[in-house]
Amino acid sequence: MSTPAWVEKRKQDIEEIIGRYPQKRSAMMPLLHLAQEERGWIADEDVEAIAEILGVSKSLVESVCSFYSLFYRRPMGKYVITVCGNIACGLSGAAELTRYLEQRLGIKVGETTPDGLITLLVTGECIAACDGAPALQVNLEYCGNVTFERADEIIELIKKGEDPAAISDRFGIPPVKAL
Repeated sequence: MSTPAWVEKRKQDIEEIIGRYPQKRSAMMPLLHLAQEERGWIADEDVEAIAEILGVSKSLVESVCSFYSLFYRRPMGKYVITVCGNIACGLSGAAELTRYLEQRLGIKVGETTPDGLITLLVTGECIAACDGAPALQVNLEYCGNVTFERADEIIELIKKGEDPAAISDRFGIPPVKAL
């Protein structure tokens, strides 16, 4: 298999990342992030390249990659909407919100819209936004107290190409005030 283009393109970054650690293999997760940053997901050739760079087995890289839900092993949309399905969000309507988003986007959880714009996911892991339940993330940027109306607004902003950080600024969870 050929070496992915990003390896040569980001050679200096790779060396700098590896240089941070006393053992090369400790750079695995940062290199997986780098690969995903370049492609949007982690292909088999990325797993092979990282294994070769670090001098570890492909199965070790694959096991780390598959363990963490933030590493994608297949193409994703430009925007990834992840609905929190944990207890607080679940009790606050996350399942209904998920069904609404599926209907609104015309896809099921785990799928991407035909235009490649949005992938819809649900996580059972808490995203640490319980005070804004039901909550979701757009490319890891938080949106809280998401009603159907707010979901519609978020989708419209995505379709206009809005930056996920700006979407979060508008629909994020307000900081907790000190007592």
